[in-house]
Parts: sequence; C-alpha cells; structure tokens
Amino acid sequence: MEMQASLVWSKTCEHLSETLPKDIFDRWIAVIQPESFSSDTMVLSVANDFYQTWLEENYLPLIRKAVSAVCGAPVQIQLTVDSSRTIAPARATAPGVERPPRRKPAAGSPNLNAGYTFENFIVGSSNNLGHAAALAVADSPAHAYNPLFLYGGTGLGKTHLMQAIGNHVLPHGKLSVFYTSCEAFTNAYIDALQKKALVDFRKRFRSYDMLLIDDVHFLAGKEGLQEEFFHTFNALYESRKQIVLTCDRPASEIPAIEHRLVTRFEWGMVAELEPPDIETRIAILRQKQQTCSLQLPDSIVHFIAEIIRSNIRSLEGALTRVVSYASLTQKPVTQETVEYLLRDKIDQAQKETLSAEAIQRAVADHYDIRLGDMTGRQRSQAIAMPRQVAMYLCRTLTNQSLPVIAERFGRNHATVIYACRQVAERMKTDTALRQTVSVLKQRLTRG
Repeated sequence: MEMQASLVWSKTCEHLSETLPKDIFDRWIAVIQPESFSSDTMVLSVANDFYQTWLEENYLPLIRKAVSAVCGAPVQIQLTVDSSRTIAPARATAPGVERPPRRKPAAGSPNLNAGYTFENFIVGSSNNLGHAAALAVADSPAHAYNPLFLYGGTGLGKTHLMQAIGNHVLPHGKLSVFYTSCEAFTNAYIDALQKKALVDFRKRFRSYDMLLIDDVHFLAGKEGLQEEFFHTFNALYESRKQIVLTCDRPASEIPAIEHRLVTRFEWGMVAELEPPDIETRIAILRQKQQTCSLQLPDSIVHFIAEIIRSNIRSLEGALTRVVSYASLTQKPVTQETVEYLLRDKIDQAQKETLSAEAIQRAVADHYDIRLGDMTGRQRSQAIAMPRQVAMYLCRTLTNQSLPVIAERFGRNHATVIYACRQVAERMKTDTALRQTVSVLKQRLTRG
C-alpha cells in the first residue's frame, strides 16, 4: 500500500505543480509525504502542527480534488503530523527525487555570531512560520521569499533567525553575506555624507548577494536615510539579491516612514515571531542548561518557564541567574529561592500578563460606556473612539499579536492597525486624548 500511496501522490504533485505558482507549491505541497492509501482515504503527513493547520484551512479541498482526479473516484484526505521529520525547505523536491545533503553551519564571519544557527534554534508554535521562511531563504536565496521581513517584540529570536540564514549560506562560499544593524547602516551613511563618499557607500552595500539588516524601525522619521535605503533596496532586489529585514512591529506601523518603503517591505514574506508558549519555554531552558555546569531539577525548570513568559532573552537570563546562585552558594535550589532571585522579573511578567479584557473594562469605565460596546457593531463616535483607544492600548501594553487583538474585539487585524494609526495620529495634536491615554496606561500598569 505504501508504494501505491507514493505513486498516487507523485502523480498528484505533477498535477498540482502545473496549477499552483512554484513558490506556493514548494512551500506548502512539496513538504507533504504520503503515508498510506486505501480505497477511499489517503493519509498524508507533515512535519508539525503549523503545516497541518495551514494546509487544512487553505489547501485541503484543492489537494482532495487533485487526488480524486488522479484516482478517478472521490478520495478523502487525512493530514497527520510526523514529528520525527524536519521541516522541508521551500525548494523541496518532488517525491522520489533526492535532496543534496544540508550544508553545515558556518564557523562565522566578522559580523555574524557563529552561535546563531538553525540547529540551536528552538521551534515552537510562536515562531514556526518565521523559522520555516528563514530556512527557505537560506536554502534558496532570492528565490524563496524576497525580501523576508521578520517582526516581533524584543528577545524573541529575530536576530538569531536572521544570522542563522547567513551562517547557513556562508559555507557554500559562492555568495557574499553582510549583516548590520539599521543604526550601523545609518552611521555609515552619515560618515559617507561627511566624507563625500556616497559612491563608495552605495557600491559597498549594493554589492552583497545577501544583505541582512536588523531593526529597520530605526528608519522612522529619517527622510534622507529612507531615500537612500529605498534606492539600495531597489538595486539589490532588481539584481536578484536576497534582502532580510527585522523590525519590532509590522512595517505598516513604523511611524513616519514612506509608504513606498512599507510596500517593498511587504513584497515578499512577512512573518511575526510571538512570545513562546510554555512547551517552547521549557525546551529553551533545557537546551540552555546543556551549556551550564549545573543542572537544575525539572520542577525548577518548569517553574521558571511558568513565571517568565515575555521573551527568550529574559528566560535565558533568569536561568543563568539561578544557576549562578546555586553554583556559588552550593545550596539546593527551592521554589522560594527562585521566587526571591527572580522577584524583579516576576513583577515585570505580571505587568505583561495584562489582558485585553482588563484593558477593555478600564477604557469602558473611563468613557462610561458598556463593556459590550467594545465588541459591538455600533459606529457612533461616542463608541468608536473608546474602542480604538482600547485597541491601541492592547497593542502598546501587551505582547498579543494583531490577529489575537482583533479576535478580542470581533474585528480583523486591518481594523486594529487602522485604529492604532488613528489614535497615534490624533494624540500628536489632541492634548486631551493624549492625557486620557496616559492616565489609562498608568492605571493599567499599576494594576
């Protein structure tokens, strides 16, 4: 039956490759493996829950139709997860075609951290899409997604993934890779202006085969720099050179940035990295422990993962603090000890657990409207404005993603983006609104 499943799936892939764009086929279809086939059901497997959910929500009817066409009769499709498999890169080959062995990570270069590799990046539901997209770019620079735009809060792994791409490509030896922060790019630009060496500056940054630029939100409000960046971006893109960018927010939410840059940032693949879930946090701590001279009990590792939720950097810092204490004092580590050692991080974490409902309630009370109006359909100014303020506060005071915030208000993420823009713009000229938002922020963060 296994041979039959492979044969049916191979013919199905031939059909789908003719009807789907190549990047879509490579990203979402070529990663599927046939498991079994009966008279009316075909079982297919993917590497993780993310692929399974995405395929079921977006491509399952198309796959079912294609398999049925190959078999000449209706066939049901069952998608399963085979966690023993690795995520296939974007330029996956069709069934039966061997893939060349993956290159080893680079030893490093002067501007790349050799420790940032795909091998030591913990993948979870919060960063699955970003990891898959980064791996696709690393395997097929300028072919998979160009540009790749990764965004999310501090300490969630954006820089790790970006540099992992460079460390993956460098051993091949054929492509030149350059990593820089946007601030360093800015300083180089200013230096070139002062020395009247813009020609050299442009020649340098437009000559790389892969340009990795961290924290592009640093472009906000810098008109001359945005102009230069725009032309550098165009020159690289038109020369089919890979561009990878990171940001602390979606491109459309960067203040005082030209629309033409926003549209270019969104040309390729945009992926958000969210705070890790509990399982991912535990996995990160266990991996981090491998580099420590002292191993903590599982109960303590789980406790740290429970109380530090905001980002990976804080999580690893908390583990280092606890391990250092245990190593220096030679005392057993208890939960009470951990609570004391991490009391400042716990206080911060409590602030970061602020819920959308708590914000909605505070805003509703302030404006003297019903809590239900936050998710209702009324569009009068007396209701719409407080609702927009609540969306703005959810975006600025929590780590929740746009889709999650939108769900809390019964809207789509585009509505949340619009609301945040409206409030931010009005606060520039409306003193009363600015004071209201300030008062609400203080009330909510105090707790």
